[in-house]
Amino acid sequence: MNLKLFLDQAIQQALADAGASNSPAVIKYSQRPEFGHYQANGVMGAAKILGQKPRDLAATIIAALDLPAADKVEIAGPGFINIHLSAEFIANSLTKLRADTHLGVEPRPAETIVIDYSAPNLAKEMHIGHLRSTSIGDAAARVLEYQGHRVVRANHVGDWGAQFGSLLAYMDQLDAQGVALGSELKDLEKFYMAASSLFKSDPVFAARAREYVVRLQSGDERCRALWQQFINESINHCQAVYDRLNISLSRADIMAESAYNDALPVVLEELSQLGMIAESDGAKCVFLDEFTGKDGTPFPAIVQKSDGGYPYMASDIAAVRYRSQTLQVNRALYFVDARQRLHLAQLFAVARKANYIQPGQDFRHLPFGVILKEDGKPFKTRDGADVKLAGVIDEAISRAYDLVTSKNPELDITQREDIARVVGVGAIKYAELSKNRLTDYVFDWDTMLSFEGNTAPYLQYAYTRIRSVFRRAGIDASTLQGEILISEPLEMQLGLKLLQFSETIDAVTEDYQANLLCNYLYELAGLFMGFYEACPILKAEPQITASRLLLADLTARILQQGLQLLGIDTVEQM
Repeated sequence: MNLKLFLDQAIQQALADAGASNSPAVIKYSQRPEFGHYQANGVMGAAKILGQKPRDLAATIIAALDLPAADKVEIAGPGFINIHLSAEFIANSLTKLRADTHLGVEPRPAETIVIDYSAPNLAKEMHIGHLRSTSIGDAAARVLEYQGHRVVRANHVGDWGAQFGSLLAYMDQLDAQGVALGSELKDLEKFYMAASSLFKSDPVFAARAREYVVRLQSGDERCRALWQQFINESINHCQAVYDRLNISLSRADIMAESAYNDALPVVLEELSQLGMIAESDGAKCVFLDEFTGKDGTPFPAIVQKSDGGYPYMASDIAAVRYRSQTLQVNRALYFVDARQRLHLAQLFAVARKANYIQPGQDFRHLPFGVILKEDGKPFKTRDGADVKLAGVIDEAISRAYDLVTSKNPELDITQREDIARVVGVGAIKYAELSKNRLTDYVFDWDTMLSFEGNTAPYLQYAYTRIRSVFRRAGIDASTLQGEILISEPLEMQLGLKLLQFSETIDAVTEDYQANLLCNYLYELAGLFMGFYEACPILKAEPQITASRLLLADLTARILQQGLQLLGIDTVEQM
């Protein structure tokens, strides 16, 4: 049950009865230590439309309000309505919640939703910048699936384009010299740098590299064979990173730029038939009035270059066409960094004009900021190179191992290694997901691996602390029976927070901000810690002990489920 929605519907009905059905009140939660308190703060707006005094309208609403769940409903301030939920209602709702395998999150009408995320360039290894798109997109996919939607994970990897010309020319050159390509490709970064260096220093090689791009896009067998060898090695690198990061992407989710190659001439022809194509310096472009340069000149969306090759815009248009017409999506969510804002705005505008995006289909760019070092500069190595994501994972696990060893040295090495993997990976993902996706953030090892504050280790430790209660008591939580009772203020607070899991999940998908779920879990863990310290569990009277064990188990389940939706694992002890 979405508690906020439940109360909102009651207020809406009362507003309708009061003659203000077109002026819905907004329900806003305001935490109070002694009772479950929600506040309707939209009464003033409704009163203004109706020409009434806010407190008078609030009194009318309260008189019409049918809400047995409340102990008390009162007017506060200039016209707020405070709703004090009863302990009995909260206790009964918690008992029902615990019996629900889906923890109160009711399935939505199923939609088909494409999520375009991660999308590394296969010419190089994944770097720290890929953490944002990959983690945020994967969390969105998990949450939307939890709501009952059909999610299509689309890893639109860059396996096409100009940079592959130099790579293929370099591979062909090495192959002609008898060099074993397999060993050369084991370090993609060095291979890429060698090819790029040769492209910059050797004009003959550069010219041959440009020829290879056209040959590749034209289906040349030799180029395709070399390209496929490179792509296979690159995908292996990426999949190893996904597996270690607990990212739900697989090879089957790759729908690369090259997959749309056969559709590119079709797209060009369809845009031409619609009268959208104009030539500019030999290139075939789409010009839209809403996209102009600083001097007011039209800004082109290039669909085909003057040499006959197709740029990113063409394959992106083909991808929109495929997602709209073949997959028939309701939504397509592009988790791509903010620097691509203009490109994607232009892409969607062209696609809408071509009727590739139909009315009712939501194609949306969900941008994000960048990861910074403590000095506020982009997170790169000393020589300016991108930090490899595989190296970040290694360091996170190593640091976590040292922390786990210092915290619990009596565990055997295998246990410490397993815990370090879960804690280290969880720490870097949570540091990402706990921030507003639109903001830049500083990558700080000490903060993200701390067992205090809003971090993954803190939440993972809170989970293990709850499970330790059951281990000490020798109780299997799955065998617990009975009803939850609410008698103490801290039980009320904890219970109310548990009931807000469903509304939190709904809030996350309003603008795909995973940090809302992170903040909820952090607050939930903090409330449980307060409850744990003030309300004895195993030393209370039998009926109270049984109830508090049920509360503890429900808290653990929601913490674990919430972390799973973020793609973060838990352990039973730390």
